[in-house]
Amino acid sequence: MISTTLNARFASVDDCSMLAAWNYQLIRDEGHRNPMDVWELEERMRAWLVSGEYQAILFEENEPVAYALFRETADEIHLRQFFVVRHRRGAGIGSCAMAQLFALWPKEKRWTVSVLTENTPAVAFWQAMGYADYAMTLEIMPGTNIPQRSLT
Repeated sequence: MISTTLNARFASVDDCSMLAAWNYQLIRDEGHRNPMDVWELEERMRAWLVSGEYQAILFEENEPVAYALFRETADEIHLRQFFVVRHRRGAGIGSCAMAQLFALWPKEKRWTVSVLTENTPAVAFWQAMGYADYAMTLEIMPGTNIPQRSLT
């Protein structure tokens, strides 16, 4: 079933507990290494919303089903978090929510989202939404054996 009746509203600090629980699920779903617990995530979310550093939009379809957390600067909209509840994925909610965000966001700004490369469903979703690859972050983790190269 494709979602067509998705209502959106700006989240308030009263929503921080739910948003933190969803952020915790998002971290696990995408395989992120963030070690924060739900309480820490709630405190961070509250600080972001109270300071105005980020805005969150809550999407509802008879019940809360998704959220987006983003920051707007002079030349960019950076989508930091986007989450659809697990039992409603695949029903078009993500695409419908993003269409609403795209209608809201200024067209003259650059829109960015960061995705873990191992999260192939998310990479495919964002590419389907029109995002294009721009950069890749490479890393060497502590304790990794570094290949030895000759300087000559």
